Amino acid sequence: MVWNGTVTIASSPSTPHQDIADTGRIRHALDALRLFVVLLVLALLSTFVVVVPVGERGVLMRLGAVQSRVLGEGMHVIVPGLESVHTMSVRLQSHPQQSEAATRDLQDVSLDLAVRWHLPPERVPGVYQRVGDTQAMVSKVLEPAVEDGLKTVVATLTAEQLITQREEFRQRLETLLIERLAPFDLVVDGIDVVQLDFSSRFRAAVEAKQVAEQDARRAAYEAITAQRQAAARVYRAEGEAKAHELLQATLTPEVLQHQALERWNGHLPLVMGQESVPWVDVKSLLKHERSR
Repeated sequence: MVWNGTVTIASSPSTPHQDIADTGRIRHALDALRLFVVLLVLALLSTFVVVVPVGERGVLMRLGAVQSRVLGEGMHVIVPGLESVHTMSVRLQSHPQQSEAATRDLQDVSLDLAVRWHLPPERVPGVYQRVGDTQAMVSKVLEPAVEDGLKTVVATLTAEQLITQREEFRQRLETLLIERLAPFDLVVDGIDVVQLDFSSRFRAAVEAKQVAEQDARRAAYEAITAQRQAAARVYRAEGEAKAHELLQATLTPEVLQHQALERWNGHLPLVMGQESVPWVDVKSLLKHERSR
């Protein structure tokens, strides 16, 4: 509108719909601000609280210095920026390890072991202070001790003893590791010898030895069998000889004649030719026939 050389711009009046929209935007902004404040407060509060999971213990550090206090499972309040917590597992753990060693008779052997171990809960701060976390404990303490102890024990045994005395080998290695790891507060709960593997040359030698032993046992068995068979033949020959001797001693002319009479059928033999015929007492034969 132009009035007396001046220009006047009149604003249009606001509608009820616009007022409602403005009120909604303000409400959403306030809700977002409240949510932000709540999240900020929770984030600040979370810095005052630390949760130690089940099966672990917390190492409390104040300004970087390890404290003797051990934090158990659950929630603990700390001072952020001043204190911090590092958790370590106190559960039973199994560490697999492969190693190689040489026996007393210079045979190479590869071994697969499983070492069961754990940390005492009350010693966790000292372990963390002297060695470090669980990974450092395994790499710096456990693995070198197992490697050195394994070579030490295997070097005192022959390959045959390592196979036949496996349980004794396991017990000796376990005792040695318990002694060596005790100063580091690491407890060894047991060792399992999963596998023993020798070189192909040694396996071939063992197989050849087994074949030779089987051949020797077979030869010994055959020799014993031959001796027994020969002894049986000797016993039979001696028996037959003694039987002949007894028979010759008892075969008198009267016995022979009696046997002939027992077997005679009552007919005289037909004699042909001029060869001599054994003498037979015909009268006795006839007498015997009449008595029948």
